[in-house]
Amino acid sequence: MNAYFALTILICLSAAFAYVNQRFLKLPFVIGLFLLSTVLSLVVISSRLWIDIPIEDIKDYIEHANIDKIVLNVLLGFLLFAGAMHTNWTNLKQQIRPIATFALGGVLLSTVIIAFLFSGLTSLFDLNIDFIYCLVFGALISPTDPIAVLGILTKANVPKKTEYTIVGESLFNDGVGVVVFIVLIETLNTGTFSLSHFGFLFLQEAVGGIIMGLIFGYILYLLLKSIDHYETEILLTLAFVMGGYGLFNFIHISGALAMVVMGLMVGNFRQKLSMSDTTQEYIHKFWELVDVVLNAILFIMIAFVLVVIDFQTKYIFIGVISVFIVLLSRIVIVYLPHLAIPRLLKLTNKEAKIISWGGLRGGLSLALALSLPNGETKNIILVATYFCVLFSIIIQGLTIEKLAKQP
Repeated sequence: MNAYFALTILICLSAAFAYVNQRFLKLPFVIGLFLLSTVLSLVVISSRLWIDIPIEDIKDYIEHANIDKIVLNVLLGFLLFAGAMHTNWTNLKQQIRPIATFALGGVLLSTVIIAFLFSGLTSLFDLNIDFIYCLVFGALISPTDPIAVLGILTKANVPKKTEYTIVGESLFNDGVGVVVFIVLIETLNTGTFSLSHFGFLFLQEAVGGIIMGLIFGYILYLLLKSIDHYETEILLTLAFVMGGYGLFNFIHISGALAMVVMGLMVGNFRQKLSMSDTTQEYIHKFWELVDVVLNAILFIMIAFVLVVIDFQTKYIFIGVISVFIVLLSRIVIVYLPHLAIPRLLKLTNKEAKIISWGGLRGGLSLALALSLPNGETKNIILVATYFCVLFSIIIQGLTIEKLAKQP
């Protein structure tokens, strides 16, 4: 099966599921697609019981489709740029303290909490997993996914102040989580852990990504300002996203953070000077369409991961308990600063509750889990990650609006 045929299948499924969702289910877009794709995956898995289809061939193709590389090396850059470009910086700036607290300190603390609890959990089932892998699981599952958050919260009628906090956090902690994951994987490959080396790599990836995002964003602003031709200006944004994201990742600078910063600049920095009204309209509509199409492809692909997961009984128990571990860590990182330093975040109890429950996980966590070296440890982490993502998107995504409406 070639790449074009695979893409054709994904687009056809996306269109079919989107129609079924809009016509009958009327769920939020990403939830509807993920739910229907999960049902299709379950049908494929169970089909061996009632029909003769080449299930092993399907499983083998999905295993070798490099879903992790497609998400991390291609889709993520587009989706982060599009999400950031449509985000109002003025609104984010008003919540900068809780955003910074959760996106940086929250991810690091959550990684450690989850690692210790996950290590204890796997020991209970007599599974010997190196602690570094427990940290890796903590790093990949701690960030809230901006793709899931942006696709669900904006439709859930969450109070605007709370929405800005969760969206801003998800845009930045995504990059921080990827950086921590990359540094831990490098540590795993070298076999030695040095706090100073970890700190240096973290600063190189994170600070370097922010700086390069500012530089490339400003260069793009100058180029857009120098012409008034919306077709060319759309091509420029496309070139900067594709070329910049690939370049930054190649030189070990966080492409994710760079895309967030660059997207915020294009959508907010002197937009009236850099683009005419016509250009603004076309660029925003173009990237909104890109966002919708790629979101559809992403959530169908990650649901298909279900087909290749090795569901042993003890793995399932670990997956279910991992959901509660992740929820507990989320509560700790939100309520710890909220109760200890209330003036820092200035959140009400209701806002803290919504932010805790609104920390959705999504395709990024699964892509990172899929990128791990093959083996039993990867299978365990992949099952735990899938359960967390499934619970997050279906249960949390469908109930966040009801929680927001509570007094």
